[in-house]
Amino acid sequence: MNAVLLGTQGLSPADFLALFTHFLMLSMLAIGGAITTVPDMHRLIVDERGWLDDTAFTASIALAQAAPGPNVLFVAVIGYNVGGLAGVAAAMVGNLLPSTTLALVASRWGAQRSASRGVRAFTGGLAPVTLGLLAATAWILTEPVRGHPGAWALVAVTLFVMLGTKLSPLWPIALGALAGALGLMG
Repeated sequence: MNAVLLGTQGLSPADFLALFTHFLMLSMLAIGGAITTVPDMHRLIVDERGWLDDTAFTASIALAQAAPGPNVLFVAVIGYNVGGLAGVAAAMVGNLLPSTTLALVASRWGAQRSASRGVRAFTGGLAPVTLGLLAATAWILTEPVRGHPGAWALVAVTLFVMLGTKLSPLWPIALGALAGALGLMG
């Protein structure tokens, strides 16, 4: 296998360990899904390490979100763009291992105590945290086109569709892809 496929192009074992441990830590903060940790992924991958630029980072997420499959696929695409297959392994195992383990343990525990006042209060209190993390993610993802007035119109339409209708989230994604393909957001 070549160096690009293995993900050894310019990244040291310490870099892969840093990617793994950072995604491991972020996994425990992913209330509402991995997408809520995008701002901190961006900080490490774009701002601190320079492994990707803003455009490549945003494109990685957009590509994965447009593809069928689980929401967490964007972690694999980012990992691949950073370090090939080794980057995919570091990012995905780091992202999935702790959250999956915790989810299995907590769901079994919570199911046995679902009528408990504490469990109901805890799950109700997570809603505003999730909304705040999603707002931070939206802010980061709109950075490349934030100065364009059409971007804000697209954000408003997306919010309306998501909050006011039962339409699939694929429609606003398709609208954004079409606007980008037509050069309306560039």
